[in-house]
Amino acid sequence: MLFYLLHWLRREEGQDLAEYALIIALVSIMLVAALTALRGNISTIFSTIGSVLAEASP
Repeated sequence: MLFYLLHWLRREEGQDLAEYALIIALVSIMLVAALTALRGNISTIFSTIGSVLAEASP
C-alpha cells in the first residue's frame, strides 16, 4: 500500500499543465500591473490618436 501511495505522489502527468498555468498567471499579473502603472500615458496616447483622426476625416 505504501508503494502505491509513494507512486501516486511522484506522478508527473499534470505537472506541465500546472507549470503553464503558473506562467500564464504571472504574465497576466505583470501585464495588469504595467497597464495600471502606465494608465495615464496610455490614455493620453489614445486621446491624441483620436483627435488626429478626427481632424483628418472630411
